[in-house]
Amino acid sequence: MASRYHEIYQAWQRDPEGFWAGAAAEIDWFKPWDKVFDPELGSYGQWFAGAECNTCYNCLDRHVERGRPGQPAIIYDSPITGRKAVYSYQETLDRVNAIASVLADHGVEKGDRVIVYMPMIPEALMTKLACARLGAVHSVVFGGFAANELATRIDDARPKAIVAASCGIEPGRIVAYKPLLDEAIRLAAHKPEGCFVFQRAEAQAELAEARDRDMGTLMEAALAQGREVACVPVKATDPLYILYTSGTTGQPKGVVRDNGGHMVALKWSMTNLYGVEPGEVFWTASDVGWVVGHSYILYAPLLQGATTVVFEGKPVGTPDAGVFWRVVSEHNVVALFTAPTAFRAIKKEDPSGKLIGDYDLSSFRTLFLAGERADPDTIVWAEEKLGVPVVDHWWQTETGWAIAGNPVGLGMLPVKYGSPTVPMPGYDVHILDDAGHPLPAGALGNVVVKLPLPPGCLPTLWHAPQRFHDSYLAEFPGFYKTADAGVMDEDGYLFIMSRTDDIINVAGHRLSTGAMEEVLASHPDVAECAVVGIADALKGQAPCGFVVLKAGVERSHGEIEVELVRLVRERIGPVAAFKLALTVERLPKTRSGKILRATMRQIADGTEVRMPATIDDPAILEEIEEALRDRGIVVGG
Repeated sequence: MASRYHEIYQAWQRDPEGFWAGAAAEIDWFKPWDKVFDPELGSYGQWFAGAECNTCYNCLDRHVERGRPGQPAIIYDSPITGRKAVYSYQETLDRVNAIASVLADHGVEKGDRVIVYMPMIPEALMTKLACARLGAVHSVVFGGFAANELATRIDDARPKAIVAASCGIEPGRIVAYKPLLDEAIRLAAHKPEGCFVFQRAEAQAELAEARDRDMGTLMEAALAQGREVACVPVKATDPLYILYTSGTTGQPKGVVRDNGGHMVALKWSMTNLYGVEPGEVFWTASDVGWVVGHSYILYAPLLQGATTVVFEGKPVGTPDAGVFWRVVSEHNVVALFTAPTAFRAIKKEDPSGKLIGDYDLSSFRTLFLAGERADPDTIVWAEEKLGVPVVDHWWQTETGWAIAGNPVGLGMLPVKYGSPTVPMPGYDVHILDDAGHPLPAGALGNVVVKLPLPPGCLPTLWHAPQRFHDSYLAEFPGFYKTADAGVMDEDGYLFIMSRTDDIINVAGHRLSTGAMEEVLASHPDVAECAVVGIADALKGQAPCGFVVLKAGVERSHGEIEVELVRLVRERIGPVAAFKLALTVERLPKTRSGKILRATMRQIADGTEVRMPATIDDPAILEEIEEALRDRGIVVGG
């Protein structure tokens, strides 16, 4: 069918407030808004000012009340443990009520923060919904993060309670969460009043008598009693959650998501971008700790009245590269959303796509990719093997939903490989030079979005309004800085080329090179260092550290390099996937002393090296290249 994209985008351009008021009719409100958009609130204005709502009500209660109590809400599929379960909307609501009653019994109320430190199990989703039901603000910390990273988030969010699982399960190993949690609380200045632990059979946690509670036992008791907790009305502009993302300083940024605009944007996206209807099965193969997990494992599918899949497994090795197709076939998935990394892993293990033929994929309509650049080879492979549209789209933790995409629900536009296609309604995307001047079509520049941002995007950073302004609004007045560099072509298609700051993307996870450099610099033998993301066939990028040792260090360089890799993984967590700490004689710098990280990336990736005019000694670049080759890194490979 012909795409309605241009018609819809122009309708938003003509009347932004009318457009979003129409979209907001899909949400249930306890109190209507005074203004669709109030430009006087916050840093750039806020959406649905004066309205009152509850996100949990819109995700669960209204579907139970209106004919969907028996429809599956959550499908749990865990090839790692061999467990499967299906929870209807009524069963999910019952469990959310039970968890909410336990938290309320222990003093959690509207505005309190609750940290969630859990793996991919249904109780993680239910805990977040229980917080939303109470008007409490949840902050999920990915289970792979180390104790000191968790501690920084505890000190920033100051949670009244923490809800955790006893362990996470990876192929071949069990990761005990409770020792990490105990150490994080020990390190943190702020001490939560209570910790609630879901005990998993694979590893039981020891509970501290005064502070810790067995959440599973308490939930089951509340379920048996039929406990119910009324949805607490909150302002549309009140926070639903805080999600910490890497900051360039190593101090995490607490991205705030509000309740009202968030629901409106996600509900609109399910129909118009993803083309998924109520009652259909939508699977986002991500993690509950990342923004994709917040938006499209939990909130968007349930706001839509669809069924979501909680998958505790890996694209390969649980047990093989056919597991994605088994899940799609078994649960009648109509759309899958994952990261290109997953498909690169599947392609590596099953290059001919032989395992795809073992499953009935007749329900499957669309594959969505995001989280990192989708390379054309991976897209073409998926298109050929699956025979369905492969949709790349681009967004950020800060935005919460797609800035640019190919709107399946409105009718797809022609695909241009390497482009996430076109801006979604709400996003007025521009390409500017460093001085803030608009650039012509085809010119590489800073990708920015004209203010105000649409519903669903961050209104601020947690307790850091000045940092929010400085990070996103100050450099290009009147615009939101994405910190990505890109091009817009003559057809309005956007091409994202690279990060403009020092955040790198490892398998879809944004990680701060600054934080890693802080870790390396803490080693007693290190004089200076730089971390850059170098091309990795599987993960997209992998962090590599270049280290200059202090004069007089006589220890083996190889021994020190091993220590540094271990140190980064301990401090940042295994998610860092730190590839190599490479000792070098010196780092390339400008005459003013700035380390030329982008130039080092170009050397490692084998791309054309643009010789900086201000470099102090070009011979250093040859030394870096030689050091990489000596360590077996094929430059450009």
